Amino acid sequence: MSARVSAYVATSRDGFIARIDGGIDWLNDASASVPEGEDCGYQAFMDTVDVLIMGRKTYEQVLSFGEWPYGETPVVVLSSSAVTFPDELPGPLSHSSETPHQLYDRLSEAGAKHMYVDGGVTIQRFLAQGLLDEITITVIPVVLGEGIPLFGPVEAEVQLNHVDTVVFDCGFVQTRYAIVKEFD
Repeated sequence: MSARVSAYVATSRDGFIARIDGGIDWLNDASASVPEGEDCGYQAFMDTVDVLIMGRKTYEQVLSFGEWPYGETPVVVLSSSAVTFPDELPGPLSHSSETPHQLYDRLSEAGAKHMYVDGGVTIQRFLAQGLLDEITITVIPVVLGEGIPLFGPVEAEVQLNHVDTVVFDCGFVQTRYAIVKEFD
């Protein structure tokens, strides 16, 4: 059985994951409106994840949060250059410069059943190579006007099947899609 690959990401109403300079202050500001104890399904999602794959920029952004949000979940940071991991971070952390297919194959052979990809470029690369099975997008009620888009140019249309949508009291709208594969 092959591993499942999911993305779980937040965007502005106009589809940006960050400001042009990479800033996510707007997301941090919006998070303040989330009632205490509400995680918008994040922990339930993380409980199904065997390994998290993220790009270097996302990793560096996460380091700025202070507290490591992934607990003991193994994390692979994709980067063409070496990555330094602080000793105090929990969980197995590793660096890879493999292609998405190479990494997927290696992690699948090692027993991973559910991989979570995070970071705009990483999500785009896994999608482009036909490896992404599902994407959960939480839309934050703010229009940035410009920024880093979740989706960049694609070689071919990507068909999505709606799985479900949840509207949270804080105004966030979370939609989960299955990626339609050519052989489906």
